[in-house]
Amino acid sequence: MNEADYRELPLRAFEHQEAYRLVNGKYPPIDLFDDVADERDFGALFAVQALTNPRLQTQIGELNRVPPERRPWGIPGCSYALAPFVHVNPAGSRFSDGDFGVLYCAERMATAIAETRYHQQHYFQHVIGLKYDRVVMRGLRVRFSAALRDIHNPLRDDDQWYHPEDYSGARRLGQCLFEADEHGLAYSSVRDPGALCFALFSPHLVESVIPSTHYEYIWDGERIAHVLTIRRVTG
Repeated sequence: MNEADYRELPLRAFEHQEAYRLVNGKYPPIDLFDDVADERDFGALFAVQALTNPRLQTQIGELNRVPPERRPWGIPGCSYALAPFVHVNPAGSRFSDGDFGVLYCAERMATAIAETRYHQQHYFQHVIGLKYDRVVMRGLRVRFSAALRDIHNPLRDDDQWYHPEDYSGARRLGQCLFEADEHGLAYSSVRDPGALCFALFSPHLVESVIPSTHYEYIWDGERIAHVLTIRRVTG
């Protein structure tokens, strides 16, 4: 797809859109990102903490991937907004070959669960001899404003963008949009057909990310057989 082609895709505005995302609970938020209000604060605090924490650079990831003016300092959950852009999966994702980060989220938590359940199950299936395991996923409530290319309504699948396993067509689309500095995509979930998902190409589009419910995925040796909601008991 070239620039002329993608500009034919509808551009849909989302204002203060609420969405949901799940991340592996073993990865804590990056406290440094949440403790600063602007770029100057970050530089000063990083210099101080780096003196006593030799692992700090590894923890904050490749921050140079995000231009300073697109780092959403001061928003609730800044670390969650920045994480997929500074810790980029080199194996890539549906709309990226691993050269750039994408923040994926869904209109409903049930859709976010369906998507992450599929990918976590795929991972477990490739661990030889794994008879039982469990993973805790942290639910996040995301709010963003963006103008997204809409391939959800009406549904567009021009280059097998929704192929369940082959992401090559979707990655060509994502690369084209990213290079054109587009905000991202509104698209249909592959693991929860018909449901609405979002792919955001920059953290500056995010207004807040608030932790919500935790879930536990239970692997029985063949599949993720159960998804349990973890609730805090008080009293």
